[in-house]
Amino acid sequence: MCQKVYVLLFCILLSGTVGGYPSVGDSDPLLGENAVQQKAWVDSVFNSLSFNERLGQLFMVAAYSNQGPAHKEEISQLIQQENLGGLIFFQGGPVRQAQLTNYYQSLAKTPLFIAMDAEWGLGMRLDSVLQFPKQMTLGAATNDALVYQMGKEIARQFKEMGMHINFAPVVDVNSNPENPVIGYRSFGEQKQLVSRKSLAYMKGMQDHGVMANAKHFPGHGDTNADSHYTTPVIRNSKERIMDIDLYPYRELISEGLMSIMVAHLHVPSLGSEANLPTTLSTKVVTDLLKGEMNFQGLVFTDALNMKGVSNLYRPGEVDLKALLAGNDVLLYAEDVPRSKALIKEAVADGKITEAEIDARVRKILNAKYWAGLHRKQQVNTHRLVERLSNFGTKALIEQLYASSLTVVNNEEEAIPVRHLDMDRMASLTLGNGGRTFKKFLDKYSEFTHYTLRGNSSRANFAVLEENLKDYNTIVVGVMGMSSNPRRNFGLKSEEIEFITRLQASHKVITVVFGNAYAARNFTAQKNLILAFEENEFTESLVPQVIFGGRPGSGKLPVSVAQAWNQGHGIETPTLNRLAYSTPEAQQMDSRELLKIDDLMEKAIATRATPGGTVLVAKNGSVVFEKSYGHLDYQGSVEVTDKTMYDLASLTKVLATTQAIMFLESRGLLDLDKPLQAYLPELEGTNKGPLRIRDILTHEAGLVPYIPHFTNTLEGTEWKPEYYSREKKGPYTVPVAEGVYAHQALPDSVWKWTLASDLRYRRSNSSRYSYRYSDVGMYLLHRLIESRVNQPMNEFLEQQFYHPLGMYRFGYLPLEKFTPTEIAPTEDDRSFRKTLVHGFVHDPGAALYGGVAGHAGLFGTANDLAKLMQMMLQGGQYGALQLLDRQTIDRFTSQQSFRSRRALGWDKPDPEKDKGPTGNLASHSTFGHTGFTGTAAWADPEHQLIYVFLSNRVHPDAGNNRLLRENIRSDIQDIIYQSIKNEFLLAGK
Repeated sequence: MCQKVYVLLFCILLSGTVGGYPSVGDSDPLLGENAVQQKAWVDSVFNSLSFNERLGQLFMVAAYSNQGPAHKEEISQLIQQENLGGLIFFQGGPVRQAQLTNYYQSLAKTPLFIAMDAEWGLGMRLDSVLQFPKQMTLGAATNDALVYQMGKEIARQFKEMGMHINFAPVVDVNSNPENPVIGYRSFGEQKQLVSRKSLAYMKGMQDHGVMANAKHFPGHGDTNADSHYTTPVIRNSKERIMDIDLYPYRELISEGLMSIMVAHLHVPSLGSEANLPTTLSTKVVTDLLKGEMNFQGLVFTDALNMKGVSNLYRPGEVDLKALLAGNDVLLYAEDVPRSKALIKEAVADGKITEAEIDARVRKILNAKYWAGLHRKQQVNTHRLVERLSNFGTKALIEQLYASSLTVVNNEEEAIPVRHLDMDRMASLTLGNGGRTFKKFLDKYSEFTHYTLRGNSSRANFAVLEENLKDYNTIVVGVMGMSSNPRRNFGLKSEEIEFITRLQASHKVITVVFGNAYAARNFTAQKNLILAFEENEFTESLVPQVIFGGRPGSGKLPVSVAQAWNQGHGIETPTLNRLAYSTPEAQQMDSRELLKIDDLMEKAIATRATPGGTVLVAKNGSVVFEKSYGHLDYQGSVEVTDKTMYDLASLTKVLATTQAIMFLESRGLLDLDKPLQAYLPELEGTNKGPLRIRDILTHEAGLVPYIPHFTNTLEGTEWKPEYYSREKKGPYTVPVAEGVYAHQALPDSVWKWTLASDLRYRRSNSSRYSYRYSDVGMYLLHRLIESRVNQPMNEFLEQQFYHPLGMYRFGYLPLEKFTPTEIAPTEDDRSFRKTLVHGFVHDPGAALYGGVAGHAGLFGTANDLAKLMQMMLQGGQYGALQLLDRQTIDRFTSQQSFRSRRALGWDKPDPEKDKGPTGNLASHSTFGHTGFTGTAAWADPEHQLIYVFLSNRVHPDAGNNRLLRENIRSDIQDIIYQSIKNEFLLAGK
């Protein structure tokens, strides 16, 4: 019965034999039209070759794309003179290799097999290409379907490069933790795990036209030597080898494995000899693999330049012995002419027949047909690097790493961190590196970062311990590890002892960015995460697990000392905090989103704004966050993701409306009651009867804006009773750098607000028309503070901002941050006579001391997105339920026919082209814009957040190019157009 195969290769070979080896037969029932064509092509090519040329098909030599003309000429001559069967490419670059491939194929009489030893993808060998996770990392991943997708993607990359064989997967069961050559290249120590992962990898490649190659037969997992340098000896019984090491091979063979690589090992129980290691052993290759295990695919030697065999025999001799043992393809042959000559002598001496060699050549040609080499192949080098590592590739790699992160210990249930406002946090990285790790820790909470260098002395440890004493939670990143178990992975005992000692007085979360076996050094750690590798992906993903942006789901692929067995792993939940992902992972198109770059560059070039930040989140994951330009047009400081912007009227919804929602949801406020019900001081004024609901919808009859600052000027000059250049006496309210207002001025502003007139209302109308107004927020600010009995800024920090991890967000930023971290706003010549930098831009809010209901907030896009995500999640974020969904739904719904407005929140305008939002925003969208050039919108229908921050008012508040050119709304439309499988242009 024919084994299950991907195409016709193996079954074709079963139909008949020549000299004991399979050949193609006309009567095979599996030979359909394609099989007939395949046989015709194989026969045609085979018959066109002399015996000497046929011999060339047995050889695959090493090629490089980073070597000079001499190497290119050497390979060219081998192809032309020896009719090589194939090339295995090693180090170089994609475009250079592609060009060489095209050139070499043009020289070949018989199309060349192009192969690569790319266990973790092309990036293992080539520059400018993303690397996939190593196999032990994948062994920890719980989703095997992702490994299949990896195989599929690697196959796509191979085909883009004109390659046909990947010498992967490694199916060695790594049962020896001291193994110096396999280790992290194995999926793990358990045979079923290795088989399952290997099968997924194999199928992913072979289902998509690239031949997989299982290695290193009969199993390199239980060795303590490296066959690159010597011949490892394995003294296990045949029974044990059959049960464990050969188990994955049997499983893969039964599913259509197309090729196997034989290792250079000495395994006495299998019949190999000291001078005839497994690669050169007929008992292993022919009797065991081809006979007992009935493998009928291609059998490759491991590289014949490795010391495991090259120490025993010279080039040419080792090739002959490998061929006599039963191998089909001689890999990394170093002297093809001499090998051919020795093979011909062996034929003449009767050691091997010409028919046997011909059968192997036909076998190779059948495989070449399967790989598509019967058709002319030309590698397209146009934008090749971009095609190889596309956005989908990055999304898949991220998913693979995310699935592998393993929480090994969580005794104190510190993972995920639940209460951000109760922890004072520091990070400690051992060794160099960790920049991305620290960056993503900062996205969740306020951290102070420390580094322990490799040459630290006792004094360094003492100083560090003193510096850390004021923190209750410390996240430790163990970086810069080696992969060598014999040197303890580069770890130092004093560093491990220091981390362990910290646990006595701190809650410590330790992350090992390196080999799984290194975890044996950290069995005393109460909270431990294994990341397996150190790179941009793992460094960004681990903080997400620590803070509940993503779950921890990995399982140990190997046992660690006596502490944790293979398969151990503590699943940690997501707390629905923001995650950080790729657009493609959320079904969005990165190429479309890149159009945002063009708009922002245009905005900066036309001086619509000196810089800005754009953030997009989808389904709870930030998929786009970019900073553009500088804080000013002089280019003094670049904008970063930590740049804080004056949010202007976003304060209305991110401060005042949040507090009103909080109070109303707890029954502490009735929106339909008048202000005077809560503020008795308003009785007898025209503001007392105003309903809170009407103020929130801007239908209370309030004037849009009151220029309070004009009351403090005499012409264009300050009235001396209101201002001083120095902070002295009663002049304690800072309104700009070197400008202090009288401490009584906020009370004066309040009185002037109460004395303001209402708008005209037609006598036949009982309601005011809609008119956007700042004035109502002065009133609600007062109302909030009377109900919570504390300053609004303190209330919001305690109830919202700090619990949400919004540490770069709030009022009065100069109390905590330097001016270089804050974008400047207007060069105010009419009122403050100076550049406004770190002080609220709005004059009324400035006179109020910087804390007001309509303006005064500063923040980053990342922190702002947390609050918007909380809104999308029905008031839940992290371990907190800050608001209830019913309140949010009520406040974000359109309230009347008079305007588009919700309660406090703005909405899309269905009557306008390019209203406050883009044209594609759904009706459920809510958010707000700010005078300084800011915007924040959330769309429940598409679980989408859009944040735009800029300082378009710098240096001139009269600059309205941002609005006039629809920059913010056009960017929002681009975001919707990037969504791959939703409504879009069909309408809202």
